[in-house]
Amino acid sequence: MIVNRIADLALTLGMLTVFYTFQTTEFNVVFGLAPYISEETRILFFGKEVLSIALCSALLFVGAMGKSAQLGLHT
Repeated sequence: MIVNRIADLALTLGMLTVFYTFQTTEFNVVFGLAPYISEETRILFFGKEVLSIALCSALLFVGAMGKSAQLGLHT
């Protein structure tokens, strides 16, 4: 149950990061704009500056991994 909550939090943060970066959550728009997100597009996350596209990818990956009980987030 705790693993599922971690995955829910990661998915929610990932979707919010995608919305903050691209101003939408539509797949066609996000995939169309992704090549134009530059290396300078950074977000402050827990006191560290990280690339916004990398943060989106990592949070969505951790969320999907936790929801499907993959290695590292299984009980």
